[in-house]
Amino acid sequence: MKGIHRIIIQNKRLRYDFEVRRNLTVIRGDSATGKTTLIDMIQEYNDNGDASSIELASDKQCFVLQGATWKGQLTEINDSIVFIDDGNAFVSSDEFAETIRNTDNYYVIVTREGLSNLPYSVEEIYGIRLSGRYGGLKQKYNEFYRI
Repeated sequence: MKGIHRIIIQNKRLRYDFEVRRNLTVIRGDSATGKTTLIDMIQEYNDNGDASSIELASDKQCFVLQGATWKGQLTEINDSIVFIDDGNAFVSSDEFAETIRNTDNYYVIVTREGLSNLPYSVEEIYGIRLSGRYGGLKQKYNEFYRI
């Protein structure tokens, strides 16, 4: 999949503003940097809409995928951006890798673990940098060199 999709999600205290460029984006980082808060805000917006006091702007629908029923949830999500938080064991399974290969969604996966079964680009690994009230993604690189 190609295309750039900008996502802005905010409430009165916090704002995330970032772009998704490929079908797999990975967010990594230490504890308390705002990774789970981002996912929670998206889930809260999906559950309660405007009553949540959260604003979400994106040209594609955003969903949170979680739990043991992930496969059933995923069958109902098309042409969207799917967020998956750390701690969902299905992300490292071959079944998940095969399932998402056959969808037209973009995936943003929050994890501290390696994802050797998923073909993501090193250029699409990000960390979250907080700047006052605003959270943004910064690119993280792992550099390879010859020994």
